[in-house]
Amino acid sequence: MRMRVLIFFVGMLFAVGVWASFTPFEVKDIKLEGLQRISAGTVFNSLPIRIGEIMDAERSVEAIRELFKTGFFEDVRLSREDGVLVVAFVERPSIADIKLSGNKDIDSEQLTDALKQIGLSKGRTFNRSLLDQVEQELQRQYFSRGKYGVKIKSTVNELERNRVDIGIEVFEGAVAKISQINIVGNSAFSDETLLGRFQLGARGTFALFSSRDQYSKQKLSADLEALKSFYLDRGFINFHIASTQVSITPDKRSVYVTINVQEGEKYTVKDVKLAGDLVVSELALRPLISIKRGDVFSRRAITDSSSRLSDRFGEEGYAFSNINPVPDINNETREVSLTFFVDPGKRIYVRRINVSGNTQTKDEVIRREFRQMEGAWIATNQVNRSRVRLQRLGYFEDVNVETPAVPGVEDQVDVNFSVTERSTGSLQAGIGYSESQGVLLTANISHNNFFGTGKRVSAEINTSSVNTIYSFSYTNPYYTLDGVSRGFRGFYRKTDSGARNTADYNADTYGIGIDYGIPLSEFNRFRFGFSLEHTTINTTPATPQAYRDFLEANTDDFDAVIASAGWSYDSRNRAIFPNRGTFHNIGAEIAVPGSGLQYYKITSRSQWFQPLTRSLTFSLRGQVGYGDGYGGTSTLPFFENFYAGGVRTVRGFRANSLGPKEGGDPLGGALKVVGNAEIIFPVPFNPEAKAVQLSAFYDIGSVYENADDFDVSELRASVGLSLTWLSPIGPMVFSLAEPVRSQLGDETESFQFSLGAPL
Repeated sequence: MRMRVLIFFVGMLFAVGVWASFTPFEVKDIKLEGLQRISAGTVFNSLPIRIGEIMDAERSVEAIRELFKTGFFEDVRLSREDGVLVVAFVERPSIADIKLSGNKDIDSEQLTDALKQIGLSKGRTFNRSLLDQVEQELQRQYFSRGKYGVKIKSTVNELERNRVDIGIEVFEGAVAKISQINIVGNSAFSDETLLGRFQLGARGTFALFSSRDQYSKQKLSADLEALKSFYLDRGFINFHIASTQVSITPDKRSVYVTINVQEGEKYTVKDVKLAGDLVVSELALRPLISIKRGDVFSRRAITDSSSRLSDRFGEEGYAFSNINPVPDINNETREVSLTFFVDPGKRIYVRRINVSGNTQTKDEVIRREFRQMEGAWIATNQVNRSRVRLQRLGYFEDVNVETPAVPGVEDQVDVNFSVTERSTGSLQAGIGYSESQGVLLTANISHNNFFGTGKRVSAEINTSSVNTIYSFSYTNPYYTLDGVSRGFRGFYRKTDSGARNTADYNADTYGIGIDYGIPLSEFNRFRFGFSLEHTTINTTPATPQAYRDFLEANTDDFDAVIASAGWSYDSRNRAIFPNRGTFHNIGAEIAVPGSGLQYYKITSRSQWFQPLTRSLTFSLRGQVGYGDGYGGTSTLPFFENFYAGGVRTVRGFRANSLGPKEGGDPLGGALKVVGNAEIIFPVPFNPEAKAVQLSAFYDIGSVYENADDFDVSELRASVGLSLTWLSPIGPMVFSLAEPVRSQLGDETESFQFSLGAPL
């Protein structure tokens, strides 16, 4: 840039010096000399002199200034031949190519785009001052990554036809490692406590793969903010970071950081008040304020309280309310009086709700999930709930919502939902494997969003060494406008029980059924249904005596009318891989009086998800099942028994192997109890992957012959790691587990997996 300015002023001086000695003249023609790449038309568009005009010293300065402003020329000279104005140029060279080498931390494509934005790209005019800027910016970027030994070498090779090749060679060097971080001035908290909040720090003895000791200016800034927040959340209102010194050893490899702090005194809360325009009653607002009189002052508690108050006003249509917490500090008593000043602003109404991105799903399928209505005031909780309901449909990979203001109107917004659709239909023929069912051959035609109507249609052929299944189902989730669902199903199932690691028998079952679901509230749902089923049981030489005794006392060929009912509560934020919310399901089915066998089964399943951090989720799951016979049936039919062990219950134990046995074969039981605790986290090498998740788990559970046999000491337990992948051919689940509570004779399996089988 300096060189360009210098050339410009030299040109100006030359023009003034030359043209001041000549008398003005009329320009009869204009002659251009020295042009190679730049067209004459480009020059004439920038030249402020035209044929027939008078040329003098002032016009010459103007002409040179305008030509230099184009950036195409190194030098411009004006001369006169009789009445002809001669303009001689020295063009800047063009860039033939830019070659990058040695850059590993900064991607070449990213760097090329950045160069293009500042005008340094292939085909553009070369300006050396821009190359100097690039070197300085690159050095700054590497410094921010902790590479203080970086060296950048630029070369310019001249080519024919006034072109140049630019080479930028980067010697990145090693990242400067943090040898020590010292905090000076702290007395309320130890160095260990404070440094434990930092992302940066000296490498620990066993942290072989940690990047904690790689210095970064951005990470240090974040750590300093975390340190400040730590003190402000614990009552130290006057906490101050006096200075921060970062020193680097001469070899640019070691970094020492010293942080000088002034803690001040700890303050408590004397009083908490609400003031301003309280359009919501104070009685309703008070429980939302988590910081109370007598508490230690905490900035986090104040921020959380302000956020909850703002959300509460948002529910009433005051989407742009302002909650301003003002502390009144008494330094003598070290107390703070807090006042939350409320400015609700205007109540905001929704003009339109717009939907985009749904190329297959009909608008009405999306809009019937909305809880925010057009024309009503905006309720932020209803907008968020609408988004969650769309996510839970399973039709969309992503759902985003924006609320832009209506131009020219102060109290209206539009609500814009944009969705990214996923494939909800499939025609599959495949092969899979389940450790409980062996090889599975499947042919499946299914669509969870049939022709974009939201109806679910499925026809399935599924064969394995355990089951042969032919089934068809149809469900309309909005059989009525208020969300009552109705479904029909028909099936044929042939079971070889011995192939699934349980006691041996064969069963043929076929039937038809109808089911209804009724929404009781936003999160609660009641369902009921009826089915007609026919079951035939065939024994084998390996069928255990307990099963034979049951068949002799009852029948091996019977019809049944099965009535079922259940209640569910579901506040999970997603149908697949949720990270927040609760799910409870209680179901019961009974073979009604007059059926060939009379029995009932009650099942309960619960899930609870709580995010610990942005990427970590804690999950608890529980299953309880119980069944029994009634009337003329003394016990629960053995082919309705519960089983446990395997990928979906207690990992680390062979599938279906827990509970009572006869001759080493699992019999199942009338009571099942299973619990799971998991820490769910993303894949380390691809934390943004939405189709894969990892978890560390603790499983416990077992099966009992009946409720009277329940014994806590009989519960089995295991710990391990699990991976779930939503692959294109179906869910894949892998687990590596180690039993921590087992008994002699248990069948254990450390590695278990299921491919192509439903979750």
